[in-house]
Amino acid sequence: MSLTSFVPTPKFEEYRERFKEHYKLERRADGVILVRAHTKGGPIQLSVENHRSVGQLFKTLGADPENEIMIFAGTGEDFMMDADPEGFRLEKEDLAYWAYEYAYKDGRINVSSLINDLEIPTIGVLNGPGFHTEICLMCDLTICSEDAILFDLHYDIGSVPGDGIHSCFQELLGVKRAAYALLTGQAIDAKTALEYGMVNEVVPTGKLLERAWQLADHIMTQPRTTRRLTTQIVRRPWRQRISNDLDGGFGIQMFAHLAKKEPAHGRDHIRSKVAYVRKGRKNNFD
Repeated sequence: MSLTSFVPTPKFEEYRERFKEHYKLERRADGVILVRAHTKGGPIQLSVENHRSVGQLFKTLGADPENEIMIFAGTGEDFMMDADPEGFRLEKEDLAYWAYEYAYKDGRINVSSLINDLEIPTIGVLNGPGFHTEICLMCDLTICSEDAILFDLHYDIGSVPGDGIHSCFQELLGVKRAAYALLTGQAIDAKTALEYGMVNEVVPTGKLLERAWQLADHIMTQPRTTRRLTTQIVRRPWRQRISNDLDGGFGIQMFAHLAKKEPAHGRDHIRSKVAYVRKGRKNNFD
């Protein structure tokens, strides 16, 4: 008998409670776990706090051997179209500290945790329009609603798009399409996202989660080891892209913030820059 015991693994009931402010967690008996990101029960409002929670969640889910597939979705009519009113107060108070502690460090962990810490198949569900959709787009499979719109707002708010969205768009769209999307804030509708290969299926909004469970049911037909090792194959392009691009892109983005000496994530500022999407326009200048 060993002199020491295993360190206890996370328990679902405990971390479901711990993460409830940011995620509603539901797990079936077979280990398929549904994660619905939210702010106060509605669509995600970007903040320093929920930004940090992403990597914390993925590391926790990955450390629980009872999880077998993750479905990751938003809540409500939007995925993410707003910022928390006080969500970037820490950026305003101490830009230099925020740039490393809450942006560079947390952001790199968020993306790398999805790719490296979750050794289970993942299904992203885009329930509506939103920015920072890379977490859903970088899941092994991604489905979206008919009214989903994908876009990046970094350039329009005066920020360099280097925090993972650039890696995601360049991998999925290719060099020219990604450059256009990142520089113009192109609003990519669901049909175009499917044509571009950003998502696997476009599904009626009311049937999104039903379809996600169906996909999970199919994946669960094969043994545990087969499922988990298949993820190692399908994620190789993402691992290579993240290894090559993420740290450098984040470093450039944070240098730009510090060089400007001013925050970029105020709620009013973000709202004004995403209004064109709600108006059905392709970008912010035509």
